[in-house]
Amino acid sequence: MYEKYYDAPVREGEPFPAPLSRDIACAPFEEYLGMKIEESGRDRTVLTMPYTVKLAQAKGLMHGGAIASLAHTTLAVAIKTHLPAGSDIEILTFSLRFHVPIRSGLVRASGTIVEAGEKDIRGEVLIYTDKGEKAATFSAAYRKERARKLD
Repeated sequence: MYEKYYDAPVREGEPFPAPLSRDIACAPFEEYLGMKIEESGRDRTVLTMPYTVKLAQAKGLMHGGAIASLAHTTLAVAIKTHLPAGSDIEILTFSLRFHVPIRSGLVRASGTIVEAGEKDIRGEVLIYTDKGEKAATFSAAYRKERARKLD
């Protein structure tokens, strides 16, 4: 959907060059990384991302930044299922602990909400290799915000 916009420059004071959605959907960055929303519900959210060469670090393992992006997006989608349509969130803090390296295949992330307060919401994401091994644990806190204009 966004491929034709990947290299479009974003300039301050100008409209964003690609159409964006407030619906629960992958944004340009997530689409570029190959993420797919497999399940999105109040109890659990699951996203997948294929390990491709563009996501590798120098030793041939999946880059930690790619794993962090998948985890962050998974939890953001999970949180959006708990908020009124059009609500915004911003990340306050996150922690990512690696357990085993990701060497190949389709990576799966499963996210859940741990605590939802009036202003803040916390959650956890477990990242799994294509063999079902737990590769990483991600936890984060987000702040609920009033809706902001996209452009």
